[in-house]
Amino acid sequence: MDRRDFVASALPVLAFGAGTATAQEPRGRGRGRGGESVAREKPPQAKDDSEEKILAVLDDLDQNQRPGMWNVPREDGRLLRLLTEFGNARHVVELGTSKGYSGLWFCLALRKTGGNLTTFDISPERLKLARQNFHRAGVEGLVTIIEGDAHENVTRLKGPIDLAFIDADKEGYLDYLKKVQPLVRPGGLIVAHNMARPSPDPRYVEAVTTDKDLDTVFLNMDAAGIGLSLKKR
Repeated sequence: MDRRDFVASALPVLAFGAGTATAQEPRGRGRGRGGESVAREKPPQAKDDSEEKILAVLDDLDQNQRPGMWNVPREDGRLLRLLTEFGNARHVVELGTSKGYSGLWFCLALRKTGGNLTTFDISPERLKLARQNFHRAGVEGLVTIIEGDAHENVTRLKGPIDLAFIDADKEGYLDYLKKVQPLVRPGGLIVAHNMARPSPDPRYVEAVTTDKDLDTVFLNMDAAGIGLSLKKR
């Protein structure tokens, strides 16, 4: 079994484990000896100076939230990094840059896989902040930013895409799916954020759960929620 076959077969198990843990222990806590509550999750530890620099920017963004500049939760960002590096993804596409928070999690992995991120957003204000954050983290060389309407611009993309992340206008998810799915390689992933809150477009949920070419699981549904769809081989 080669690496990509292993990734494709292991991801449903990984997803099941994450969903089960979240449902049982919503705050990442377990029971220690004597029944006391003990924390299981700890902040990521930097392996080198470059990683430390990226994590420092992520910490700053966590602590200094801006109104209207939405981030994925930190645990979701860590999952994005894990999926990208575990799957050795080299071409990652993000629909919805915001200020670059989730993009930085992708870059933590892409600097190891030798890949790059193509990210789309319609807001010049958000993209200005994203560029600053990518520069502060030293990853601007890994990122291609495309400004404008992603519904139009994404049609100019060329495949294959290893991982596509949808976190833009919620009513547009189905359209994004239709446009990126043909470009995602067999064995690749389509990841959609906000599958629990705010309420997702039911048409998107129906599409990814009834398409014979996809296998979809949902994670962290006690929080924002993530839909993880494997494009079958």
